[in-house]
Amino acid sequence: MQMVLEYAWLIPVFPLVGAILNGLLGKRLGKPFVSFVGVGTVAAAFAGAVATLLALRGTAGGVFTKDLFAWIPLGTPPGGGFSANFDAPVGYLIDPLSVVMVLVVTGVGLLIHLYSVGYMAHDPDYSRYFTYLNLFAASMLTLVMANNFLLMFVGWEGVGLCSYLLIGFWYEKESAAAAGKKAFLVNRVGDFGFVLGMLFLFSVFGTLRFTDINQSAQQFHQAGLLTTGMATLIALLLFVGATGKSAQLPLWVWLPDAMEGPTPVSALIHAATMVTAGVYMIARANALYALAPAASAVVALVGALTALFAATIALTQYDLKRVLAYSTISQLGLMFLAVGVGAYTAGIFHLMTHAFFKGLLFLAAGSVMHALGNKIDLREMGQLHRYLPATHRTFQIGWLAIAGFPLLAGWWSKDEILAGALHVQAHAWWASGPLLYGIGLVVTLLTAFYMSRAYYLAFHSNQRLDAHTEAHLHESPPVMTGPLWILAGLSAVAGIVLAGPVLLGRESLIGAYLHPVWEPARHILGHEAAHPPLPTLLGLMAVATAVALAGILAARRAYREPAFAAPEPAERRLGAWWRFFDQKWHIEQGYHALFVRGGTRLSDYLAGPVDQGSIDGAVNGIGRAVEVMGEGLRRLQGGYVRGYAFSVLIGVVVVMAYFVIR
Repeated sequence: MQMVLEYAWLIPVFPLVGAILNGLLGKRLGKPFVSFVGVGTVAAAFAGAVATLLALRGTAGGVFTKDLFAWIPLGTPPGGGFSANFDAPVGYLIDPLSVVMVLVVTGVGLLIHLYSVGYMAHDPDYSRYFTYLNLFAASMLTLVMANNFLLMFVGWEGVGLCSYLLIGFWYEKESAAAAGKKAFLVNRVGDFGFVLGMLFLFSVFGTLRFTDINQSAQQFHQAGLLTTGMATLIALLLFVGATGKSAQLPLWVWLPDAMEGPTPVSALIHAATMVTAGVYMIARANALYALAPAASAVVALVGALTALFAATIALTQYDLKRVLAYSTISQLGLMFLAVGVGAYTAGIFHLMTHAFFKGLLFLAAGSVMHALGNKIDLREMGQLHRYLPATHRTFQIGWLAIAGFPLLAGWWSKDEILAGALHVQAHAWWASGPLLYGIGLVVTLLTAFYMSRAYYLAFHSNQRLDAHTEAHLHESPPVMTGPLWILAGLSAVAGIVLAGPVLLGRESLIGAYLHPVWEPARHILGHEAAHPPLPTLLGLMAVATAVALAGILAARRAYREPAFAAPEPAERRLGAWWRFFDQKWHIEQGYHALFVRGGTRLSDYLAGPVDQGSIDGAVNGIGRAVEVMGEGLRRLQGGYVRGYAFSVLIGVVVVMAYFVIR
């Protein structure tokens, strides 16, 4: 078993090798080779993840870390001076948290790779697609397996680069190219905060290793080396990075436009990989956030407000993929709410279940697009359950799971988050438990309603297909429907298996497994998160279930049978609020006015006095000075010996004068 952990570093190497092989040889050797390498390397990584899970169970302490080699070794200079002993190794950390993340990334990632074989079969850039997809998986695995912040940042930037490449995969479309650039630029804003946070971390701890920071944070705090103010500053700077990567307020604007990429890319980015990186990072630095209650309160409040904000926008969307995109932003908000209140297990559990049902929903949406000739507008669907039985049944399970239907995966994890929010301790009044719980309950209602609206408009309601589309409707091939059924099964049973004991008053399996990871925060706070007694917990679950069912039934009544007509029922009821939500609360317009138009006007203004006046003036002045100097020197070079002799005399006099004066 120890040998398995020693070679766990191969897990991210497998898809990296796949990216290299497909990038160099894929075009030449054809699609069968690309498919085998692309899917096979991720399958090998998943097998390694399962083996690592089994091997870790026999490890003392449940933690294994190893440095492969020194990457940036810095020591104290021979003559002294400012430089702490510092090393940023290429090394990995295997513990229950990283194992859960690796299993999610490789497991869901494998299904998305397999699905892509059918979905992208006729794309001329098939090998380029799988090169990027494999590189994305390798980057994400580096992120979650790294044993220090700096190596995590390499994976962090790697998934940012791959998101740019995959979102803009069809770069000949102007909208896709613009969406890729938007994602890349917005993430750079967040990454600036992440880098500053790392610098402050190193200035305090002299290391960037996760285990060293978590284990010594309380001692540093008690010794006065890490003040509450410094801990809060570092935690907030790291959270700025998380808001960019995980599309939280105010850096959410890139994620809806990411729908311009191929649908499997949307599933990979939104379900199992990139957008969950921020949640993972905060959970990994749990001791730091435990020492910064104000920063934790900010995380919880921003998460709650983002969840509410995105849910209201999802109500108004007609593009099925955009409904799911705003749903992702909203669900990520709930995860941040969980880790912000200290319910780390609930946050990671929801991350896992979300990977199952959101990956399923995106892939099912891709199956709908495959059947309808890339149409994705809900106003052009209806009655699809008659034509796409497998897609319909699997989408139905994903819809009920995210809506919070009893016993499905989302029901368990969402209820744990709500319970943790209500019983949060030691937070500011502006992030109190009742406030966060109330927002979470409203988000639960909205989620159930807008997902039910999308389901009924697509698969029921009246048929709105044109004759040509209806004539060519067909179910997706088994290579696409197979992953749908697997994800549907996980969405149905994962909650019961991992959290079922909660109903009996015992700790959940996922809670018991992740329990040791939160020991640093629990030692500081005295608890991971306040756990209500069983009767209270059952009462809270009943309330959340009633709210979710109310949202489902309201959407069923409004959209299942009536013929679709604009304005639709929700638009008629909400009136001006609908338009406000549809305009994304006018936030994106404000960004465009401030940063795009404002930046353009500023550059136009500066072009005159700064660019043309100062910069061009300086360059032109230097040019004229050189020209005048050259003209003067040209006259000295007249070809007369007496002129040259006079120049030598002047030089001798100048040199002698210099030495005399000196």
